Amino acid sequence: MCKYISSNIDIKIVCMRKQKLSAEASAKKATRDLAIAKTPARREKKRENQVKRREVIKERGKLFLVGKDYDHKDGKFKSVKANRGNDGNGTKKEKK
Repeated sequence: MCKYISSNIDIKIVCMRKQKLSAEASAKKATRDLAIAKTPARREKKRENQVKRREVIKERGKLFLVGKDYDHKDGKFKSVKANRGNDGNGTKKEKK
């Protein structure tokens, strides 16, 4: 999976490798991931994310969203790096 990361100067392409799993492990992981993705909380977040992205594309254009994710907790778009791990505090202390 590749993502485009832009800065004021240039655009970088970052590719992540797939996990090396056996066919059996890969099938089990796909089943688990799908079950998690279909929970009501994840569906609501996906719906919210789609609406927000459409609004921002109309207001600011597609380039504003390059390398950014919507942070549901803070209610704004952040870089992918800043949106991971509870704003640098880790996820162990994060309330669920």
